[in-house]
Amino acid sequence: MNSIQKKILLLTTIVLIIMSIIWIALTYYNHKTQQQYNEILQRYLKLNEVTSSSQNIVADLNNYMINPSEENMSKLTQSKKRMEDAKQGVITLRNAENNFTLTNYVHLMDSFIETTNRLLLFLSENDGEAAAQEFSEVTRISTYISEMSLSLVDTELKTYDRFYRGIIKQSGEVMKLGIFLLLLIMCVLFFVTYWFSLTITRPISKLTQAANELSKGRFDLQVKVDTKDEIAFLARTFDRMRKNINMLISEIKHKAQLEHELQQSKILLQESQFKSLQSQISPHFLFNTLNTISKKAYLEGSEETSDLLVSVAGILRYNLKQLDRSVTLREEIMVLKQYMDIQKARFTDRLQFFMEIDECCLNRRIPSLTLQPIIENAVIHAVEPSEDGGTIWIRVKDEMEEVLIEIEDDGIGIPLEKIQQLLAENLHPFEKESKGIGIGFSNVVKRLRLFYGDDDVITIKSQVGSGTKVIIQIKK
Repeated sequence: MNSIQKKILLLTTIVLIIMSIIWIALTYYNHKTQQQYNEILQRYLKLNEVTSSSQNIVADLNNYMINPSEENMSKLTQSKKRMEDAKQGVITLRNAENNFTLTNYVHLMDSFIETTNRLLLFLSENDGEAAAQEFSEVTRISTYISEMSLSLVDTELKTYDRFYRGIIKQSGEVMKLGIFLLLLIMCVLFFVTYWFSLTITRPISKLTQAANELSKGRFDLQVKVDTKDEIAFLARTFDRMRKNINMLISEIKHKAQLEHELQQSKILLQESQFKSLQSQISPHFLFNTLNTISKKAYLEGSEETSDLLVSVAGILRYNLKQLDRSVTLREEIMVLKQYMDIQKARFTDRLQFFMEIDECCLNRRIPSLTLQPIIENAVIHAVEPSEDGGTIWIRVKDEMEEVLIEIEDDGIGIPLEKIQQLLAENLHPFEKESKGIGIGFSNVVKRLRLFYGDDDVITIKSQVGSGTKVIIQIKK
């Protein structure tokens, strides 16, 4: 055991001895006083129990007279039992000061119980008038019991007034004793602490001075303390820390730089991924659209060409919106109509398009650019390859707990394994052949699941040779 530990142990021992003596004395005094208080409190509670029991019996009698059920009779029986128990408890409170009053109090309780029993007898005999008189008598006796309880409590207070005065006097003496002990402890601790501090403060001052110089960046000053205790060991450790601190600071700066560069790389990666999604507008679609418009302008008048230009402008404006925003289903349907106007102008009678829209569903929120990529795939792979063209249906239905969006075509269908790949977000549908605008079917699946937090939000039903149906289920 080294020197500082011995000094601390001595100081701690002295303080513990003094505090233990004080604690034992105060505990004994507190326990004794608490017992006396508990005895007095129990006397008051027993008197209060009588009053409470009598009032409960009156209430239960009233309920039983109104509704003579077994439940009310059971409550009344329990209240009478409490009254008997309270009576036995009150008998133990007898002393010289309350002997006469307590005897009358017990007799009054006996009268109360007897009157209650007579009332029940009259009720069993269906003598309502006699029962009413007995109920009045029960109520009057209950009032007397309450008043006499207060009288007994007052007597108890006068009886134990001397006890309260004694407690107050003892409390004053204990306070004086506490002040004296506090002053004694302060004096002892002052001298012991002064002696203890002299052996520590000087080497600590040297160590503090060295630390101050070190905080100013002077790592060339040696830390030295000429003692043989723990402070000397601390000084040597501090000196070793001085030698290593430059290297640690360099490492921390290097790590901070790496973390900063890593964070910047993550931000740049996220921005590039987002811009990549935004930039996936197919130039092939723009070329076909503009080519169709130019031919229409050549072969026909300007009215239909103007409508096509409006549709193209609407689609371009809509596709330039950020992908991370949500829109209403009404907006998606509007841009879908513009897209299909362009495609119908391109394919003429080869493309048949039908819509069944429930207007009450159009205020639902949906990720931007959700329906157009699905319709685009249907046009490219169900209508364009066929010499006779094809038909596309879109339906928006209001179900009980969800809104259903169905996009159906009569094309060649999709094999089961490719459907599984699409829903697993591993493949863009027909990505080698597809040149339509949009962000890809797999991306639509991913964004729908993220937006609604549900993997079952989109399903695909298809068989090779019998068309394809894409179903989006938006839960209310």
